[in-house]
Amino acid sequence: MNDLKRLYQRYQVEIEHAVTSTLRSGWWLNGAVGKKFAANFSRFIGVSECVLVANGTDALELALAVVTKRDGIRGREVIVAANAGGYASCACWHNDLIPHYVDIEPASQLVDLQSVLRAASADTAAIVATHLYGGVVDVRAIRHGLAEAGLSHIPIVEDCAQAHGARIGSDIAGSLGDISTFSFYPTKNLGAMGDGGAVLTSDAAAAAHIRRLQQYGWSSKYHVGVPNGRNSRMDEVQAAILDVLLGDVDSRNGQRRTILSQYKSVTGRRLQFLEGGAGAVAHLAVALCDDRDAFRTFMKERGVDTDIHYPVLDCDQIGWADLPMKGSENLAVSRASVSRLTSVPCYPDMTGDEIEQVCLTLREWETM
Repeated sequence: MNDLKRLYQRYQVEIEHAVTSTLRSGWWLNGAVGKKFAANFSRFIGVSECVLVANGTDALELALAVVTKRDGIRGREVIVAANAGGYASCACWHNDLIPHYVDIEPASQLVDLQSVLRAASADTAAIVATHLYGGVVDVRAIRHGLAEAGLSHIPIVEDCAQAHGARIGSDIAGSLGDISTFSFYPTKNLGAMGDGGAVLTSDAAAAAHIRRLQQYGWSSKYHVGVPNGRNSRMDEVQAAILDVLLGDVDSRNGQRRTILSQYKSVTGRRLQFLEGGAGAVAHLAVALCDDRDAFRTFMKERGVDTDIHYPVLDCDQIGWADLPMKGSENLAVSRASVSRLTSVPCYPDMTGDEIEQVCLTLREWETM
């Protein structure tokens, strides 16, 4: 499904120079390299503040902690999609919040806007808009609907873990909500060589609160000013690597889109690839297939890997069965989709021969 060694080989000279310079500086946490990447990434997204944290899950937890504890925010429910791998659900429970699951659109598998608006109420503390698979949720449409319902106070958190560089119109994912979160897990569209995450916003007060929470709640060294802090930092080496790779995000996203377009050109009858919109970045090549098990066997026999993102809805995970949640009975599209989802390889470092092999195999499946 991916080969990260190829990524390293493509950028080996630049990465090794950046990493060596960072190591020789003797400053490996909270230094100039991290500040430089944070400034460059916030500029890329189009917001004023970027706080680097240890991983994308921490980013979600910290963002929810900030937006749901403000004066005037009521309720404990957080509206989330049930099909997005469980990360937002975990962030809710770790903040003593209740995930309120809503349904999705069948063609994109992104959260359904009307389902969000029907679920929104005085009990809603926040909405998490997950830009799944590289598609983009129309956050501005959600804002408009909330305003019409008299609920414009509800904050929107964008989960951009799979949407680095994705756009809706001229707007980039991460600049649309009150606060946004990113993961830099190695396989992301912008991935580190280890873990990493970030919280972005143009709200200086929110960013300042995140910075306190990410370092034990300190107001100054060894002096705790706010409760519920933790240790969540990105090291300088990962920031150096990410700064090298940031400049090519758009071009590599273009390569992803081209690969996915080739797959779509040979399918459509037995296999339907998801539609993420014109600004989607093809983080994954995900399709719906009525005969998924047979398809995966067929592909494996012909030397093509497949995977399932994600095989279990959050609300159906056995280990979470006793945790508080809401809305699991209103997920018709989510439940109809989960047994049909499958993914095939789609990453910028695939060779032309590999892409052609996948296309030929997909075409063969379609014509059986």
